[in-house]
Amino acid sequence: MGRAIVTGQFDNKVFPTEAELAKQHGVSRSVTREAVKMLTAKGLVSARPRQGTIVQPTSSWNLFDTDVLRWMLERQLSVELLRQFNELRVAVEPEGAALAAQVAGEEDISRIRAGLLRMRAAENGLDDPLEADIAFHVAILRASKNPFYIQLRDIVSTALRTSIRFTNRIKGRTADVDEHAKVLDAIIARDSHAARIAMRTIIGDVLGLIEKRHPAPE
Repeated sequence: MGRAIVTGQFDNKVFPTEAELAKQHGVSRSVTREAVKMLTAKGLVSARPRQGTIVQPTSSWNLFDTDVLRWMLERQLSVELLRQFNELRVAVEPEGAALAAQVAGEEDISRIRAGLLRMRAAENGLDDPLEADIAFHVAILRASKNPFYIQLRDIVSTALRTSIRFTNRIKGRTADVDEHAKVLDAIIARDSHAARIAMRTIIGDVLGLIEKRHPAPE
């Protein structure tokens, strides 16, 4: 139901009643009611007495809900969403890397290094390049010690799966491991400025690829 809403199947249509949904999906009314509650929590619908269930505009959706984001990325013309996601990344991850350079402990640095080693192994077909890349970026968010940045790890992981596939398809290769290594080196050196610049370079390259293939609308 959530995917159907996000992909536009209910655009300009009346959302079914609980009884209709229960019949369509072969489930009980109580199960349907719980599903509608979950959709409401995700900002996809609103349910009010005597008004029924109404699909909410995109501006009301919880974009930090990983289900909602995944469904949005499944829609056609999701390149603009990828651009917007990477604009969020460039505002967050370079600062996360800068913070990591200041406060990361040995365990944090070990996790970042493990992610980088996985990326190098992936170049030789010994690991999953997508999972390795995600592990590296999530490890840096964790190393920032900032609980708000850390809580973005699931949204970053979800969107990176689509973003990395998209950019790798354009480049014809996986991520530049040497550029990622510069982030780790800067964190180890406790050089916040260098860590910030190195991470900004990585995400800036992604935005450049998206812009080259799909220029932003005027």
